[in-house]
Amino acid sequence: MSAPALIALAPQCRDERGARIVRETVAALRRLRPALRVEPAFVGPAQPDRLHPGPAQPSLGQVVDRLAARGHTEIVAVPLTVAPADQAGADVLAAAEQSAAGRPGVAVRVADPVGIDSALLPVLDARLRDALRAARVRELDALVLAGPSSTGARANTSAARLARLWGSRHHLPTSVAFASTAPPSTGEAVRDWRRQGRRHIAVGSLFITPGPWYDGAAELAAEAGAVAVSGPLGAHDELGRLVLARYSVAALRLVPIPV
Repeated sequence: MSAPALIALAPQCRDERGARIVRETVAALRRLRPALRVEPAFVGPAQPDRLHPGPAQPSLGQVVDRLAARGHTEIVAVPLTVAPADQAGADVLAAAEQSAAGRPGVAVRVADPVGIDSALLPVLDARLRDALRAARVRELDALVLAGPSSTGARANTSAARLARLWGSRHHLPTSVAFASTAPPSTGEAVRDWRRQGRRHIAVGSLFITPGPWYDGAAELAAEAGAVAVSGPLGAHDELGRLVLARYSVAALRLVPIPV
C-alpha cells in the first residue's frame, strides 16, 4: 500500500516570487522524501502579476484530479501558512470538500497548517542574517517578530511566546507585531522601541511567502526606522520537515480503525 500523496497547499500568489517559493518548497519535500508523491496546489482567487508573470497556478481540484487519474486514492493537503488553523482552515476545508465531491473512492484530508513553531527559528535567523548583511548592519539592540495576526488569543499568545524564545536566543529584548488591523503594527512596535532609546531595531518576518501582508509590514517597519527587515522564510529544509510532520499526523487519520 502506497503512502497518501502530499499536496503543498498555498494561497494564490500575487506574483511569481511567491509561486517560486512554493515550487522550491515542493522540490525540498521531494528531496527529503523521494518515494513520496508531492505536488503544489493553490487556493483562493487568482491575482496575476503582469510585471512578474509565471506558470499557471493549479487549483486544489485540478491537482486532485491529476493524482486520482494516476491511481492515488488518499491525499493529504498541508497548508503552507503560519496562520493558525482557525484562520487558514475555512477556505481550505471548503476547497478540499469540493475536491473530494464527485470523486468516489478518493479521500482528501487537510492537515494542520505549518503554524507557529520554534523549529522555524533557524530559518528566521538565516533570513535576518541575509538582511543584516545586505544593509551592512553590525549592531542590534532590539528585535520585532512580525507575523499574521489571529482573532484567537491562543494563536497570538503562541506568537508572543515565540518572540520571547527568539529574543532569548540572541540576548535581545523582543516584541511581537502583526501584519493586519490588529495592533501593534510593525511600525508601532519599532517606534515603541525607539521611544525607549533603542536605535538598532531589526524585524524578523514570520511569513512563508511574500504577499500583501508581508509587503505592508516591511514597508511600515522601514518607515518607522528599522535598520533591517528580513525576507519571507521561503523554502528551507526545516520548513520541509515541519510540513512532513503535519502530513504524517493527517495521514494517520486516513488509516481505518477496526471496531
